[in-house]
Amino acid sequence: MAATSRRRILEVWRMGVVKYSEGLKLQEKLVSDRKAGKILDTLLSLQHPHTYTLGKRKTDHNLLVSKSQFEDVGAELHYTERGGDVTYHGPHQAILYPIINLRDIGFGARKYVETLEQTMIKLSALYGVEARAGQAGTGETGVWVEERKIGAIGVRISFGVTSHGLAFNIDPDLSYFENIVPCGIADKEVTSLRKEVGKIASLPADEFVQEQLVSCFARLFRYEDVIWKETPFCMN
Repeated sequence: MAATSRRRILEVWRMGVVKYSEGLKLQEKLVSDRKAGKILDTLLSLQHPHTYTLGKRKTDHNLLVSKSQFEDVGAELHYTERGGDVTYHGPHQAILYPIINLRDIGFGARKYVETLEQTMIKLSALYGVEARAGQAGTGETGVWVEERKIGAIGVRISFGVTSHGLAFNIDPDLSYFENIVPCGIADKEVTSLRKEVGKIASLPADEFVQEQLVSCFARLFRYEDVIWKETPFCMN
């Protein structure tokens, strides 16, 4: 199917758990292919092993432990070219990496980020959690429940094609956030969907929540068709 099809089509890759370096390498290839019109808009839905990443500003001062201590807790540290500050990725955190052409849908960078925020806000609402976008001028980024951060955003846009994306906390081990100043915002709590709905309420499996997140994304970005692709790229 040609990438120039008139219907807005999104191809979604279910990927399971993928090492950060491998996911980054795949994104770079897909961005090149999307720029060349070889592929449709593509969304990677995955999780990472314990990983810390910094954005292109290289804000090492927001790392609260030494790099050797990251290794001691079984976590990798990666420097990236995305926007945003330091963050943590790990099991039970839903990650979406959109490789989409913003020029095709007439989105600028601000509207794109706002729509990613709305994607996580809509998902939260499905579980009765009232979330909001970070307030401009306050240093807040991502998505919040009152003063607690539940979702992070860090994107890269190259010639209109996106990479990196969003991370939504389903039920990660929140203690890993204690090793950093999450997104460079001090004295703020990080939360999760599990924490917000309470321990008594049940949550479905991560895979189901991630599919709901993808559905919110597809609706907000007005895709008419979604093609799901199972990939053999999963790693443990």
